[in-house]
Amino acid sequence: MTDNALSLFQLCDSNFPTGSFSHSFGLETYIQNDIVHNQETFSEWLKVYLHEQLAYADGLAARLIYQALEENDTEKIWELDRILTVQNLARESRDGTQRIGDRFLNISESIYEIPMLTNYRNQLRKKFAFGHPAIVFTMVGHHLQVPKETTILFYLYSTIASLVQNAVRAIPLGQTAGQKVIYTFQKELRQATDKIMHLDESEFGVVSPGLELSQMQHERVNIRIFSS
Repeated sequence: MTDNALSLFQLCDSNFPTGSFSHSFGLETYIQNDIVHNQETFSEWLKVYLHEQLAYADGLAARLIYQALEENDTEKIWELDRILTVQNLARESRDGTQRIGDRFLNISESIYEIPMLTNYRNQLRKKFAFGHPAIVFTMVGHHLQVPKETTILFYLYSTIASLVQNAVRAIPLGQTAGQKVIYTFQKELRQATDKIMHLDESEFGVVSPGLELSQMQHERVNIRIFSS
């Protein structure tokens, strides 16, 4: 792994302070309904989340944004920022993603000197953009000259690692069980990355209705430890 790739991998730490530990993105609904209750059922949920929502939303967006950065097409980036936000139908998940994106941008700006991050911040201040962690992550990966496929793989890993840590607290799982899930997901992550590299742009936003419904229903769960 190159030094630049290692620098990008720093952003994958589940303890990276973006506030993602406060969001389950619908997982807590499945836990409340006793559909997810152990390592096996969580792994099943996580596979669906990875392949049926994350790949078609954040993952495909990361690929398209990386391409737009290569072509210096900033208008395409702002367009993708808007689509990523408005197609996220669950209010809690939409708001949570924006908060994570804003925090991710703040921290990344403090670590790296990247003009595109400053440009993105200006768009947010003018209310011309919403903010999304996949966009910030991809901007950093492109600046560091980390290959597109590796950037996507690292972003998927960072999201999965964060959700595993949240599941460790919420189900609860043991820390060892959580690490086993992350280990077994290495193949899943590579498969998802390969799929993203071959998706057509017209497939952007084709996500599982069940996941979207669980994210909407989270507002009304009886007991909650997550914001979404």
